Amino acid sequence: MVVGDFAEDLDTVVIGAGPGGYVAAIHAAELGQKVTVIEREFIGGVCLNVGCIPSKALIEAAHRYQHALGTSDMGIATKDATIDFTKTQEWKSSVVNKLTSGVSGLFKKHHIDVLRGEAFLKDDHSLRVISDDDSAQTYNFNNLIVASGSHPIEIPNFKFEGRVIDSTGALALKEVPKELVVIGGGYIGSELASAYAELGAHVTILEGMDSILANYESDMVKVVQKGMTDHNVDIYTSAMAQKAEQTDDSVTVTAEINGETKSFKADYCIVSVGRKPNTTEMGLEQAKVETDDRGLIKVDNQGRTNVSHIFAIGDVVAGSALAHKASYEGKIAAEAISGKSSIVDYRAMPAVCYTGEQIATTGLTVAEAKDQGLDVKKAQFPFAANGRAITMDATQGFIRLVFVKDTKQIVGAQIVGANAADLITELTLAVESGATLDDVALTIHPHPSLAEGVMDAADVGLGFPTNI
Repeated sequence: MVVGDFAEDLDTVVIGAGPGGYVAAIHAAELGQKVTVIEREFIGGVCLNVGCIPSKALIEAAHRYQHALGTSDMGIATKDATIDFTKTQEWKSSVVNKLTSGVSGLFKKHHIDVLRGEAFLKDDHSLRVISDDDSAQTYNFNNLIVASGSHPIEIPNFKFEGRVIDSTGALALKEVPKELVVIGGGYIGSELASAYAELGAHVTILEGMDSILANYESDMVKVVQKGMTDHNVDIYTSAMAQKAEQTDDSVTVTAEINGETKSFKADYCIVSVGRKPNTTEMGLEQAKVETDDRGLIKVDNQGRTNVSHIFAIGDVVAGSALAHKASYEGKIAAEAISGKSSIVDYRAMPAVCYTGEQIATTGLTVAEAKDQGLDVKKAQFPFAANGRAITMDATQGFIRLVFVKDTKQIVGAQIVGANAADLITELTLAVESGATLDDVALTIHPHPSLAEGVMDAADVGLGFPTNI
């Protein structure tokens, strides 16, 4: 039963404790603000609890299992490699708990108060928090940062129940399925498909577009797709899922593929076709905060909405739904509230997909650079010519640099292959700092290392290839 209440006064309020919200809260506290976080479910948000962190833990376990199976070319053969998935899930949970408890500890360190419940705006200076027991309290605030995140999209005839699951359910399975259907071949669907395939499942991806990982360049996707098919993944593109029929122990998915109806029987069906911002039914209209036709909150280059003391960051604003983008925007918003002139600059926003052969990008592609009127060239170096990659038996893929023809300034980079997620950081810094091919080529890289491929790609661009 909701009872009456008297409003309490707060300074800076952050709605949501995900990678955008908790970083914004901590940085605001560091800058001297008195911060209160409102969270209805997870400290750490989707990312730490049911997204980035647990998925990467599961992916790492899958890689370790594949390594345990041995490599005949290296003379390693293992007859008894097994996986106890219950223990795998317990370990994954311990990773999550370690990180989320760490965030809670940081909140205490910075004297950040946490209110448990759901926030509803009453006007542009007050909100109400309703707890699980239906008790409610009204609060007035001086500044507000909306970091409420997003949720998986549900499609017709595929209600999330039983053996039709979203990404959260996919990370909580009690056993490795023998047969798995994944609807959606974006980065989340492709990561889950790769992980479960390496754990031993036969996976079928149904993608509505003409390619999986449509946001990445086709030659990079080709490398990833080969790795998937080598690990027992069937990929159907231009495939429109029609319906799912469940029994107690299976689900049958019907799809139309190039005009032909096909059915796929599986243990589970993961639906991963995108996410929607959590902006409805929170009272934004009561505060007169403007949103677009997709429900995204309109903001300026400081994350400020049309209401000057209300900010929004992360999945609820335009741009890629990336945890590190949300964290970055959270810092900017916190600084803006403190009166600093900081603004967002997306010149080098890295994006990573943790498939078997990782994909990582930063800055501009060749096509994007040309669309901006830049006269650019590309330089590419294959992992097959990198000594460390050869010793790792990880020779698939390449490192590509995009640079301005005259000045040799690096404006973008794409990597597909081993450790791409880590290698892209050097090139993100290069783009961000305006580095040239010479700057990278004359930076001494350790030998043997995968990072040498970055230096070698720069040498290729300069016209003096050493190792190819």
